[in-house]
Amino acid sequence: MAKKRDQIKMSADEVADFLDAERVMNVASNGRDGWPHVTALWFVMRDSEPWIWTYRKSQKVKNLERDDHATLMVESGFEYAELRGVMLRARAHIEYDTERVLDFGEELFVKYQGASAGGDLREALRAQAAKRVAIRFEVAETVSWDHSKLEGAY
Repeated sequence: MAKKRDQIKMSADEVADFLDAERVMNVASNGRDGWPHVTALWFVMRDSEPWIWTYRKSQKVKNLERDDHATLMVESGFEYAELRGVMLRARAHIEYDTERVLDFGEELFVKYQGASAGGDLREALRAQAAKRVAIRFEVAETVSWDHSKLEGAY
């Protein structure tokens, strides 16, 4: 099994390219009741760290305030031979400062909406930023897979 695992592992550059190209990250935090809490979120990679923004009062924020451990996953593919993905074990660092949250919100909006950053966009996002936090995930471990590397041999 280890040999197959080594065959499908992505290089650091492949992981970076994959994460830059994808749009949705699943974020799992630890719920108070012991059950994982998983949500799908838009994200931006800043260097090698994924960042998200979410409502300040959301369950995921409450969970991460209590326990900063998170598992993140981004995946793609339909057929088995196309499956690609990255799982990140990370520690969450929550940013509460409204101006810093606003800066990140603008960056996120530009990525997903294709809008150019400017004064009108910033002012439109300011009301949202007041109700949100930005979360930086410090990656502790990366696991990746790209089944296309097997070239049909399973």
